[in-house]
Amino acid sequence: MTGSLRYDPIAVTLHWLIALLIIGMLALGFLMEDFPGSIRPLAYTLHKSTGITILALSLFRLVWRLLNPPPALPAAMPRHLKLAAKATHWLFYVLILAMPLSGWLMVSASQKYPTVFFWIGEVPFIPMPTGIDGKATAHMFGDYHLWFAYSTLLLLALHLGAALKHHFVDRDTVLTRMLPRWVQR
Repeated sequence: MTGSLRYDPIAVTLHWLIALLIIGMLALGFLMEDFPGSIRPLAYTLHKSTGITILALSLFRLVWRLLNPPPALPAAMPRHLKLAAKATHWLFYVLILAMPLSGWLMVSASQKYPTVFFWIGEVPFIPMPTGIDGKATAHMFGDYHLWFAYSTLLLLALHLGAALKHHFVDRDTVLTRMLPRWVQR
């Protein structure tokens, strides 16, 4: 495969790193309420710190994507599927930014527990308008956060299904162009 048919190494690395972090975050997010009280603060610190990391990596990935357009989809791919692929990718960008932002806004609205980034230092709260009901606003952003998590799971299943279809049914390069080179060997 030539370089023009593949994503560049930075895009590949960011894709898989963010994907793994998000999958871990979804699992942790759905399970941490059931953790024993003694380790729940650790789980929340890891969840919030990793969320901030995902936000930073995703912003970098978005800038990288804008500066380094992806390889073209296969010419034989129908137009409606190309549009669906582009829409799915941009929806992923929305979700991978909206999910950590909604979590950060939730914490900022309640200001009950600060976010300590991997025990290094405190992340400032996002300023909230004066006079808001912090508890109600935090609850609202918590609902958004959960909705974004379920939406991400749904979109992830669609993305995975499409990638596998391209590889095993269509037998094109859509999946392999995003795999790290060491996996292809």
